[in-house]
Amino acid sequence: MASPDLVMYEEEYQQIKDTLQRLQVDSNSKIVFLVDKNGQQIAVHGDMRGVDATSLASLTAGNVAATDGLAKLIGEKEFSILFHEGERDNIHISLVAQRVILVVIFDDRSSLGLVRLRVKKASAELEKTFEVLLRKSEEERGNMSSRFDSPFAEITDEDIDSLFSE
Repeated sequence: MASPDLVMYEEEYQQIKDTLQRLQVDSNSKIVFLVDKNGQQIAVHGDMRGVDATSLASLTAGNVAATDGLAKLIGEKEFSILFHEGERDNIHISLVAQRVILVVIFDDRSSLGLVRLRVKKASAELEKTFEVLLRKSEEERGNMSSRFDSPFAEITDEDIDSLFSE
Protein backbone atom coordinates (compact mmCIF):
# COMPACT_ATOMS: atom_id res chain seq x y z
CA MET A 1 0.00 0.00 0.00
CA ALA A 2 1.45 3.34 -1.03
CA SER A 3 1.72 5.99 1.62
CA PRO A 4 -0.07 9.26 0.89
CA ASP A 5 1.93 12.33 0.02
CA LEU A 6 2.56 14.72 2.85
CA VAL A 7 2.55 18.46 2.87
CA MET A 8 5.34 19.88 5.01
CA TYR A 9 4.08 22.61 7.32
CA GLU A 10 6.46 25.21 8.79
CA GLU A 11 5.88 24.22 12.41
CA GLU A 12 6.60 20.52 11.83
CA TYR A 13 9.54 21.29 9.55
CA GLN A 14 11.08 23.35 12.36
CA GLN A 15 10.47 20.47 14.80
CA ILE A 16 12.25 18.12 12.39
CA LYS A 17 15.20 20.49 12.06
CA ASP A 18 15.39 20.91 15.86
CA THR A 19 15.35 17.13 16.36
CA LEU A 20 18.16 16.66 13.81
CA GLN A 21 20.21 19.41 15.44
CA ARG A 22 19.86 17.82 18.90
CA LEU A 23 20.72 14.40 17.49
CA GLN A 24 23.84 15.75 15.80
CA VAL A 25 25.04 17.40 19.00
CA ASP A 26 24.01 14.59 21.40
CA SER A 27 25.55 11.84 19.25
CA ASN A 28 28.69 13.88 18.49
CA SER A 29 28.20 13.14 14.81
CA LYS A 30 29.31 15.05 11.74
CA ILE A 31 26.09 15.09 9.71
CA VAL A 32 22.50 14.08 10.35
CA PHE A 33 19.94 14.13 7.58
CA LEU A 34 16.46 12.92 6.78
CA VAL A 35 15.44 11.55 3.40
CA ASP A 36 12.14 10.24 2.09
CA LYS A 37 12.01 6.75 0.57
CA ASN A 38 12.14 8.28 -2.91
CA GLY A 39 15.56 9.77 -2.18
CA GLN A 40 14.48 13.38 -1.66
CA GLN A 41 16.30 15.20 1.13
CA ILE A 42 13.91 16.59 3.73
CA ALA A 43 16.28 18.25 6.19
CA VAL A 44 19.93 18.21 7.21
CA HIS A 45 22.10 19.37 10.09
CA GLY A 46 25.89 19.42 10.09
CA ASP A 47 28.72 20.33 7.79
CA MET A 48 27.75 19.28 4.27
CA ARG A 49 30.71 21.00 2.59
CA GLY A 50 32.28 18.59 0.16
CA VAL A 51 29.30 16.24 0.27
CA ASP A 52 26.99 15.81 -2.73
CA ALA A 53 23.69 15.91 -0.84
CA THR A 54 21.58 14.86 -3.82
CA SER A 55 23.66 11.76 -4.51
CA LEU A 56 23.89 10.91 -0.82
CA ALA A 57 20.11 11.11 -0.44
CA SER A 58 19.29 9.06 -3.54
CA LEU A 59 21.96 6.41 -2.85
CA THR A 60 20.72 6.08 0.73
CA ALA A 61 17.17 5.46 -0.49
CA GLY A 62 18.50 2.93 -3.00
CA ASN A 63 20.50 1.21 -0.27
CA VAL A 64 17.40 0.91 1.92
CA ALA A 65 15.34 -0.42 -1.00
CA ALA A 66 18.01 -3.01 -1.85
CA THR A 67 18.28 -4.07 1.78
CA ASP A 68 14.48 -4.45 1.96
CA GLY A 69 14.77 -6.84 -0.98
CA LEU A 70 17.46 -8.82 0.80
CA ALA A 71 15.34 -9.01 3.95
CA LYS A 72 12.37 -10.39 2.04
CA LEU A 73 14.57 -12.98 0.32
CA ILE A 74 15.45 -14.50 3.67
CA GLY A 75 11.96 -14.19 5.13
CA GLU A 76 12.39 -11.01 7.16
CA LYS A 77 9.89 -8.15 7.02
CA GLU A 78 12.70 -5.58 6.92
CA PHE A 79 16.06 -4.58 8.31
CA SER A 80 15.24 -1.34 10.08
CA ILE A 81 18.85 -0.39 10.83
CA LEU A 82 21.87 -0.41 8.52
CA PHE A 83 25.44 0.33 9.47
CA HIS A 84 28.41 0.93 7.21
CA GLU A 85 31.88 1.19 8.73
CA GLY A 86 34.65 2.98 6.87
CA GLU A 87 38.27 3.82 7.63
CA ARG A 88 37.41 7.36 8.75
CA ASP A 89 33.63 7.70 8.76
CA ASN A 90 30.67 5.50 9.56
CA ILE A 91 27.06 5.71 8.40
CA HIS A 92 24.11 4.66 10.53
CA ILE A 93 20.82 4.42 8.60
CA SER A 94 17.43 3.77 10.16
CA LEU A 95 13.81 3.82 9.08
CA VAL A 96 11.47 6.17 10.92
CA ALA A 97 7.70 5.67 10.93
CA GLN A 98 7.97 3.40 7.86
CA ARG A 99 8.11 6.62 5.84
CA VAL A 100 11.50 8.36 6.09
CA ILE A 101 15.16 7.44 6.43
CA LEU A 102 17.34 8.93 9.16
CA VAL A 103 21.05 9.01 8.37
CA VAL A 104 23.85 9.76 10.83
CA ILE A 105 27.44 10.14 9.63
CA PHE A 106 30.01 9.96 12.41
CA ASP A 107 33.70 9.33 12.98
CA ASP A 108 35.88 8.07 15.84
CA ARG A 109 34.83 10.99 18.09
CA SER A 110 31.62 9.05 18.66
CA SER A 111 30.64 5.40 18.99
CA LEU A 112 28.02 3.18 17.41
CA GLY A 113 26.46 2.60 20.83
CA LEU A 114 26.03 6.33 21.47
CA VAL A 115 24.64 6.91 17.98
CA ARG A 116 22.13 4.06 18.33
CA LEU A 117 21.00 5.34 21.73
CA ARG A 118 20.48 8.90 20.46
CA VAL A 119 18.87 7.75 17.21
CA LYS A 120 16.28 5.80 19.19
CA LYS A 121 15.20 8.95 21.04
CA ALA A 122 15.25 11.11 17.89
CA SER A 123 13.26 8.51 15.96
CA ALA A 124 10.49 8.62 18.57
CA GLU A 125 10.34 12.42 18.28
CA LEU A 126 10.31 12.28 14.48
CA GLU A 127 7.59 9.64 14.50
CA LYS A 128 5.33 11.94 16.53
CA THR A 129 6.03 14.83 14.16
CA PHE A 130 5.17 12.71 11.12
CA GLU A 131 1.94 11.52 12.77
CA VAL A 132 0.92 15.18 13.13
CA LEU A 133 1.91 15.88 9.51
CA LEU A 134 -0.10 12.92 8.27
CA ARG A 135 -3.14 13.99 10.27
CA LYS A 136 -2.88 17.56 8.95
CA SER A 137 -2.49 16.31 5.37
CA GLU A 138 -5.56 14.08 5.70
CA GLU A 139 -7.60 16.95 7.15
CA GLU A 140 -6.46 19.25 4.34
CA ARG A 141 -7.36 16.64 1.70
CA GLY A 142 -10.77 16.25 3.31
CA ASN A 143 -11.32 20.01 3.27
CA MET A 144 -10.21 20.26 -0.36
CA SER A 145 -12.47 17.44 -1.54
CA SER A 146 -15.50 18.94 0.19
CA ARG A 147 -14.76 22.30 -1.43
CA PHE A 148 -14.65 20.72 -4.87
CA ASP A 149 -17.55 18.31 -4.42
CA SER A 150 -20.31 20.70 -3.42
CA PRO A 151 -20.60 23.09 -6.41
CA PHE A 152 -20.62 20.31 -8.99
CA ALA A 153 -22.49 17.60 -7.14
CA GLU A 154 -25.85 18.76 -8.48
CA ILE A 155 -24.95 19.10 -12.15
CA THR A 156 -26.63 16.42 -14.25
CA ASP A 157 -26.01 15.12 -17.76
CA GLU A 158 -29.12 17.03 -18.88
CA ASP A 159 -27.61 20.28 -17.57
CA ILE A 160 -24.46 19.64 -19.59
CA ASP A 161 -26.47 18.75 -22.72
CA SER A 162 -28.52 21.93 -22.42
CA LEU A 163 -25.32 23.99 -22.41
CA PHE A 164 -24.37 22.62 -25.83
CA SER A 165 -27.80 22.57 -27.48
CA GLU A 166 -29.00 25.40 -29.70
